[in-house]
Amino acid sequence: MTREHCTPPASPTQPPRERPGLLSVVLPAFNEALNLTELLPALALAFKDQARQVELLVVDDGSSDDTALAVQALIHQGLPVRLLRLSRNFGKEAALCAGLDAADGDAVIIMDADGQHPIATALQMISEWRQGFDVVYGVQTGRSESQTLLRRRFTGLFYWLIHHGSRINMPPNAGDFRLLDRRVVLALRALPERARYMKGLFAWVGFRARAIDYVPHRREHGASSYGLAQLLSFALVGLTAFTKIPLRLVSVLGLVVSLLSLVFGLWVVLEKTLLGQPVSGFTTLAASITFLAGVQLLCLGIIAEYLGRVFDEVKHRPIYVLQDLTPPLQTPPLPSDPPEVSKEPV
Repeated sequence: MTREHCTPPASPTQPPRERPGLLSVVLPAFNEALNLTELLPALALAFKDQARQVELLVVDDGSSDDTALAVQALIHQGLPVRLLRLSRNFGKEAALCAGLDAADGDAVIIMDADGQHPIATALQMISEWRQGFDVVYGVQTGRSESQTLLRRRFTGLFYWLIHHGSRINMPPNAGDFRLLDRRVVLALRALPERARYMKGLFAWVGFRARAIDYVPHRREHGASSYGLAQLLSFALVGLTAFTKIPLRLVSVLGLVVSLLSLVFGLWVVLEKTLLGQPVSGFTTLAASITFLAGVQLLCLGIIAEYLGRVFDEVKHRPIYVLQDLTPPLQTPPLPSDPPEVSKEPV
């Protein structure tokens, strides 16, 4: 099932695209040896007729299991697989950047290495790309029902802050499972920031987009490495990278506290002068000081998050470090291949 995004659809007069000359599939992997052994042959079989050439780019994000050995065994079997090994675990966002930097395809599909993203949906993405859409992303259905009430509330607050504090439309329940046109990949490569929140960057670059609903498969091997702490850290990166509304809310909070303090002070004066009530002593003073100290620490914490983001950016460290990189696949072009043209933007 497809849904149109807020960006305008492809023009009806635009001719459909030909099948891609090179289709790249980027798969970030962390301890996914068993899943990749089953997934990569299935992907190679499913995509072999979708492009003149296919490359499956596995980004080994510092795995501690036999992920690299499993991928190398499949390469020796003749599968169109390339292996990118990072020098340590840099995180999924960095692994995605490494895969996009190495992908040379006319169309690039991003999939998880755990096998939960349906191959049938990926094939549908290729069909939508051929109709003229530059970004085709998957929207996971039934995700909210499987989450706790507290997590749904925090998720709703996160998207509210993003939508009201920035000019990008980040669709809920849409993750990294998507197809990107070559132009979109080049636009993402040009972005300079080190703190990468890819879901936000995908929305920021724009282009014509189409949403496709999908139901994820059950994970066959292993367990997800994303816990509550990782999700909260991920949310902080997204907020500090795409919206300043927490800083504005801090300013509003300071104004409200100042007004309440002024009103309370006037009330104490009126009580003393008009009603003759004695001014309350230590309890009121202690409660006021504690409350104001808490507000100040909250404000400093929010400011510190943004300052820490600036600190990370000014160091200009690379997003990732490659340990090994399999060279591009070398296959002779088919006789029907058109002359090669530059893929760089005009």
